[in-house]
Amino acid sequence: MTRDEFEHTCSTIQGDLIALARRFRRAVGGPEEAEDIVQEALIVLWKLSERGYPVRDCKALAIKITKNICLARLRKRNAEILPIDGLQIEGGLSAEERVETTDNQRIKESVYGQLSKSQAEYLTLRSEDGLSLDQIAEKTGKPKSSIKVLMSIARKKIWEQLKKKL
Repeated sequence: MTRDEFEHTCSTIQGDLIALARRFRRAVGGPEEAEDIVQEALIVLWKLSERGYPVRDCKALAIKITKNICLARLRKRNAEILPIDGLQIEGGLSAEERVETTDNQRIKESVYGQLSKSQAEYLTLRSEDGLSLDQIAEKTGKPKSSIKVLMSIARKKIWEQLKKKL
């Protein structure tokens, strides 16, 4: 498909795709802009055509891509476990995202397992809870200088462990 053909196709189907994305947005109450979703779908369509993907019905493919993008955004937003009719259904994360999350958790447990309890606690408060050194000192009752030194030692230990594994 040439660029001119693609632009002509886009101009003829863009209104239908925006209407589809708006209906989806109203149905799920999402904050996504329909135009952003359509633009993303058209970019995917263009990339497919550039790669030589055989496109028989451009409008049908664009609608399918738009629906898939809408559903992906819905799943991502609903990452927590949703109760539906008494059932607990896991939603939101793809298999790849779940594996990545699990792997990250295992790596963190392995790395933090080599640290002292206070080092792991301070790093968690700093990186996950986003607390400043002053806030950590206030929360733990330890001097700010001690916390700073322990966190520095902990980061060096983590760096050494990662260098060994790589």
